[in-house]
Amino acid sequence: MDCLEIAMKETKYLQSDEEFLVKDLFKGYEWNRLAIGERRLLGSLFLNEVKNGRLKEGIKVTKKSSANQQIYTKI
Repeated sequence: MDCLEIAMKETKYLQSDEEFLVKDLFKGYEWNRLAIGERRLLGSLFLNEVKNGRLKEGIKVTKKSSANQQIYTKI
């Protein structure tokens, strides 16, 4: 299963109004094993899925963190 599919499936476990980063959808060691380029690509692909409304769970783009990471909120 690819990382984008995993991230999309994990959103169903979030509670309404919960804010999260894409890396929060993975166990720490799983995220750390991804190369930085893979993390960036995953972040871009996930953002694209959210903007195009392809996730079954209602997710909205919220803001950026101080580290310039995209923050999302489950609706």
